[in-house]
Amino acid sequence: MTIRVLAAGDHFVLNQLLIDALRREVPGELDVRELTLPWPVVPFGRVAEVDEASDVEDELIEALRGIEVCVTQMAPLTERVLGASPDLRLFCVSRGGPVNANLESATKAGVAVTFAPGRNATATAEHTLAMLLAAARRVPAIHADLAAGTWRGDYYRYDRVGPELEGSTVGLVGYGAIGMRVARMLQGFGARVLVFDPYAAPDALEAGVTLVELDELLARSRFLSLHARVTPETTGMIGAAEIAAMPAGSIIVNCARGALLDYDALCDALDAEHLFGAALDVFPEEPIPAGSRLLSTPNIVVTPHLAGASKETAARAAQIVAQEVARYVRGEPLMHCANPAVADALSRSSYAPGLGPRTVP
Repeated sequence: MTIRVLAAGDHFVLNQLLIDALRREVPGELDVRELTLPWPVVPFGRVAEVDEASDVEDELIEALRGIEVCVTQMAPLTERVLGASPDLRLFCVSRGGPVNANLESATKAGVAVTFAPGRNATATAEHTLAMLLAAARRVPAIHADLAAGTWRGDYYRYDRVGPELEGSTVGLVGYGAIGMRVARMLQGFGARVLVFDPYAAPDALEAGVTLVELDELLARSRFLSLHARVTPETTGMIGAAEIAAMPAGSIIVNCARGALLDYDALCDALDAEHLFGAALDVFPEEPIPAGSRLLSTPNIVVTPHLAGASKETAARAAQIVAQEVARYVRGEPLMHCANPAVADALSRSSYAPGLGPRTVP
């Protein structure tokens, strides 16, 4: 039986990557339709009731006609799209979380939504190390001066040089797929690694990694790197008091989510020279607005939310969603389903492939 699939890729997770992965993983015949979304050439944003999506509702509705499965990164699964797509049964989002999908409406409509956890763990961990080293050695500022024709020997002054990783204590807030990889890399540099994560089991830690409470981690860490998820408990968890508790001359890195960190307090600590530097890939508002202190405060390294960007991330994202489609086709439980009630129905073959349009409440 032929499964009709829409590959709604973009300029990062390419349609060709999605299609190649589907052909490798999914048994049986596939009828694949393509829709190319404009991200990242055109930034994502809020679309109707969903976040971080490409504004292509009309194009998506047209492309989904007669389609049973959609694999995508940025397509908006809104209530309007669901209502106009009665054949849709499975919506696979090739991201760490399906923020571009209305899960409540999808569940009511009987559409399973999957996501791709860990797709960018290696890329983000490597970018974290790059940012940490760039801040410690002030690489961007030195490069800019040299590119402008200025050879500044004063960067060799004792008060301008930063700390080494070897022998330093690095505190990680969060020990999931990314934090674990960062810890492993740091140990290769000879750093001492502390972790604060209320959900981490001590026996799950890498050898040489120590689990501590947040106050101890802050007091001991010369470098602080954030890797926690955003929850009501973690929002704003690193503020003025927490930064003040760190040793003078410390460095903070955030490649996780902007909501974890008080950015005004960070800029204040940099202006006061309590912190040696900071490196940021995520921000409270993206893109960073003109006039933001983050663009003028000294000793901040910034990148535009691309820590997870690598060729392997894109290929891995395509592979993860293709494997979910394969499970669906074989009638197996989905691995990463954001609305398990629908996944349970699928696993019981209530919505076996090819049954025709679902009933939309």
